[in-house]
Amino acid sequence: MGTVGINFGSPTAGTGFDVTSTVSQIVSNLRNIETPWKSQLTSLQSQDTAISSLGTLLSTLSTDVSQFTDFQGVLAGKQGSSSDPDVLALTSASSAAIAGTHTIVVNSLAATSSGYLDAITNASDMLSGSLSIQVGSGAAQTITLDSTDNTLSGLAAAINTAGIGVTASVLTDTNGARLSLVSGTSGTAGDLTVSSSIADSTTSTALAYHTATTGLNASLTVDGVGISSASNTVSTVIPGVTFQLLAPSPVTGGSAEQIQVQILNDNSSVVSAVSQFVTDYNAVIMAVNAQEANTSSGTPEPLFGTPTLTLLQEQLVDSINSVNSQGDITSFTQLGLSVNNDGTLTLDSDALNSELNNDYSGVVSFFQNSGSWGMNFSTALNNLGTSSSTGSLALALKSDSATETSLNTDISNEELLITAQQASLTAELNTANQILQSIPSNLNDVAELYSAITGYQAPKF
Repeated sequence: MGTVGINFGSPTAGTGFDVTSTVSQIVSNLRNIETPWKSQLTSLQSQDTAISSLGTLLSTLSTDVSQFTDFQGVLAGKQGSSSDPDVLALTSASSAAIAGTHTIVVNSLAATSSGYLDAITNASDMLSGSLSIQVGSGAAQTITLDSTDNTLSGLAAAINTAGIGVTASVLTDTNGARLSLVSGTSGTAGDLTVSSSIADSTTSTALAYHTATTGLNASLTVDGVGISSASNTVSTVIPGVTFQLLAPSPVTGGSAEQIQVQILNDNSSVVSAVSQFVTDYNAVIMAVNAQEANTSSGTPEPLFGTPTLTLLQEQLVDSINSVNSQGDITSFTQLGLSVNNDGTLTLDSDALNSELNNDYSGVVSFFQNSGSWGMNFSTALNNLGTSSSTGSLALALKSDSATETSLNTDISNEELLITAQQASLTAELNTANQILQSIPSNLNDVAELYSAITGYQAPKF
């Protein structure tokens, strides 16, 4: 603790001393007891920042791994192709699809039933009568015109509002205006049967209904099996695969073209996901390695030499190098991954792609089987990070928080004591200062008394 001096000059000068400065020096000395507490608090807060940063990196890495361990994740992805996309276009291949090749012949496309009424010259002519509409084998519905809907547009609105399963509209061209009907259901199940007694009251002309397109099912063969589809979008024939029929298969030499549809594992997405995993894993390793060095000012990094950093290093190394005993692939090195001298990973994308082509199921097992490398590594990440309340880094933060709370309490309690002492010291020193300042006056009083008694003139102060 430093020494505090009181400088009040000559005792008889009456100037006293600077109470505020003196108290400030004393309080500053009293606060020295808090210095080690505040230093420890600063150190812990720096560790917390480093731990939280590592926790964020581990959380990102855990998300990467979950793509491989999830049964519906990147390893379940499929992609496909059609040998003649002008006839058959592949729309999607979901995780339910199975890799393989299918042979498809498109005999005919599905058609949606449609038709129209005779045209009238003036779309605003008044109409009368009724229209009976039947969709497929359903019950016929009758629309009878009245004064609220006795025009072409009124008739179209009445049909649409009735919810029959038909879309009505008014088509206008150089020949006049006509009512158009389109079934809301494709294929034979949506074929329209329409009976019209509608007449143009203005011209006394009957408006007959004409079929434009008959509802038909698409006809195709898939791997030699005859298939009928009400829609040209086919999604229930090959599990997990949706394709669009665009035209009948062209006939060459008396034979219809056979379309080859290939369903493949989505290797490119897997390689991309593994590459991202490597990038994020390396970010963790480089952040860990950075904690083993000094800062730019030459002081050790916050986690240098701590048990937390040592545990993180050991478990990461043990987990990444663990052996898989659940399938053909026993080590991640078979996936084109290798460990560098600094602990980071390098990916050989060609080697990974080759393994995916040769043993895709083995790659899936490497990540998804119970007790596999992927499942074990995922568990290790959860046991290390901050995502779980029992993770090593989460527990380290919890321990630091408890210590920080205790230190802050000690500092707060000490500040209360110092504040009380400051008030007491200020009062006492103010009293002492008043006494010092009054000395010249008191001495002058004594001198005057002396002069009065002795007749000699005493010096003034």
